[in-house]
Amino acid sequence: MPKLIDLSHLLQDQTPAYPGDEPCRLVQTGSVERDGYTSFLLNTGLHAGTHLDAPLHFVVEGAMVRDLPLETFMGRGCLIDVRGEVVVGYEPEYASLVEADDIVLLWTDHSKRYGTKEYYERHPVLNEELADFLVTRGIKLLGLDFPSPDSMPFVVHKKLLSAGIPIIENLTNLAELANLSHFEVMAFPLRICAEGSPVRVVVRVG
Repeated sequence: MPKLIDLSHLLQDQTPAYPGDEPCRLVQTGSVERDGYTSFLLNTGLHAGTHLDAPLHFVVEGAMVRDLPLETFMGRGCLIDVRGEVVVGYEPEYASLVEADDIVLLWTDHSKRYGTKEYYERHPVLNEELADFLVTRGIKLLGLDFPSPDSMPFVVHKKLLSAGIPIIENLTNLAELANLSHFEVMAFPLRICAEGSPVRVVVRVG
């Protein structure tokens, strides 16, 4: 029977949001004891917790999440171990490691700082050479265990999203993939008319 590994952070009240974004609020509005039913209200920006950036996030008239093919969110996973790198760059071995249509996951271990101020203020970034390689290679999705591939003026975001490569930010548990030679990633967002969406990212092994 296949093994499933969850790479998503828990979505709950006060889930960390990118600085300046709307805070995440998940509040109970009804209870069985009082109302005869249980209900909750979620009020959040779309870049809190584990989420997907669609092209519209940085590309004028770019695709919304709803416009992206379902095939984008499921496929062969490729884990790249970049722990200890402050600026994540291209290495020659990536040419044989990464294949077209891969879902590439960058493992920095920065997720250990999730929920702290340092998580957003001192995260790794990608350089443009690596972004160019991923675009040229034709990957279909990039996942990160940190909050953003870059900072102002967001050149890497724009390179990837302009090429039609969505980005999943704030992954966790990537260490569980370290010894796997083959795995499949499933990362379906909501069917939403927006530039981003929460995502439940799951790896299937076997």
